[in-house]
Amino acid sequence: MGGAVSAGEDNDDLIDNLKEAQYIRTERVEQAFRAIDRGDYYLEGYRDNAYKDLAWKHGNIHLSAPCIYSEVMEALKLQPGLSFLNLGSGTGYLSTMVGLILGPFGINHGIELHSDVVEYAKEKLESFIKNSDSFDKFEFCEPAFVVGNCLQIASDSHQYDRIYCGAGVQKDHENYMKILLKVGGILVMPIEDQLTQIMRTGQNTWESKNILAVSFAPLVQPSKNDNGKPDSVGLPPCAVRNLQDLARIYIRRTLRNFINDEMQAKGIPQRAPPKRKRKRVKQRINTYVFVGNQLIPQPLDSEEDEKMEEDNKEEEEKDHSEAMKPEEPPQNLLREKIMKLPLPESLKAYLTYFRDK
Repeated sequence: MGGAVSAGEDNDDLIDNLKEAQYIRTERVEQAFRAIDRGDYYLEGYRDNAYKDLAWKHGNIHLSAPCIYSEVMEALKLQPGLSFLNLGSGTGYLSTMVGLILGPFGINHGIELHSDVVEYAKEKLESFIKNSDSFDKFEFCEPAFVVGNCLQIASDSHQYDRIYCGAGVQKDHENYMKILLKVGGILVMPIEDQLTQIMRTGQNTWESKNILAVSFAPLVQPSKNDNGKPDSVGLPPCAVRNLQDLARIYIRRTLRNFINDEMQAKGIPQRAPPKRKRKRVKQRINTYVFVGNQLIPQPLDSEEDEKMEEDNKEEEEKDHSEAMKPEEPPQNLLREKIMKLPLPESLKAYLTYFRDK
């Protein structure tokens, strides 16, 4: 499933295409997509395909097409502080984007059938926290992943404000999914080849809306134990943050607000990543000539075509000269403020999440 938008050269280019095609419609969702580079979730050697609007699968590792993820993110109507459950959390790509919107006081849980994929997701999450330039620009709700079949969730599990299921749901499992949802919550899942948004309006009432025609692999049916019954799967606990963690959140928030106020006072705009100019496509004008008894099209260059070629050549030369310049590392103002605090080095390391940059 996918191919609804043009391929991009990098993550920002892909997001531009998704916005242009109206798959990404809100600023909050756009910021989350730009902050997480889809290519980081691909295996080495496959990254060239990361910015195409196509699903990707290698063994048990799977990523849906970007147009699907963007429709899901928009349909979930995420807000800070909500609880989210990802059924079939896979690589953790979607859960990490969701975490940027939920913020530090949300709940972000995922359940995944394959243990090797859960380990892969945890590796990618750790890499994002330790290495991504985006991490310090957001308040983050870190996902917690467990191994298990989402059709075996324990009956006494808590309910969630937002739920997404990344596999095809048969009609006889629809009510099972709905019960996991809080009143007022939103569930997004594929049912009968339709990505569907379900809102729980009351204890026993729901409203449904079809979003997009899709094709998903069906949910894997649970295997039974020696007693002839499937084992239940426990979801991560909804733990309350300790005082140490709360202190880190509020110190980082205070410093971040101070930096923003300082930049506004100096009239310094917050820098957005530079956008690449799109290369204009030359359109041929055809004329037709008779050759024998056949009418043959002949390309005819116009003056506008020639000017377009010259402009594209100038842009390519400019891009090449800029690429030859040594790239300056991005400035992390939050880290700089933390490292200047009169605190022990161990506490500074804790405030920076033990990041090296």
